[in-house]
Amino acid sequence: MVQKASTKLSEMMNQALAAELQAIVQYQWHHVMVKGLNASGLSEAFVKASMSEMKHAEQIAERLNYFDAVPTVKPNPIAVGGDAIQMIKADVKAEEDAIMLYKDIIKQAAVEGDETTRLLFEEILAVEEDHHDTFTKLLG
Repeated sequence: MVQKASTKLSEMMNQALAAELQAIVQYQWHHVMVKGLNASGLSEAFVKASMSEMKHAEQIAERLNYFDAVPTVKPNPIAVGGDAIQMIKADVKAEEDAIMLYKDIIKQAAVEGDETTRLLFEEILAVEEDHHDTFTKLLG
């Protein structure tokens, strides 16, 4: 018997996927648009985070597909533009939102006895916390 996620957990995972899609595009645009003396280092941090988010999006979409749920293709609103500080602040917010959501998904997966989803989101959460740490350090 194939395990099914509850509607609630599937919806939460689609919210996570929308957040990952947002981060991919947002961080890529920040990588392209950043200017100034620190642009090279910032650009590298943005593109590295974006690539990581692509992996997360793929993992979440695969998990949703396993449950026979349709993965979303619509990202959360994307923050584009502004100076480097505005970009980083938008990215810190995106990471904070993801961290809160992923902690809730971990709890919900545990309630449902879904160890695979719980473990997946624990792994992703650790990476998101690392992104948050990187972006907050960049802000000084």
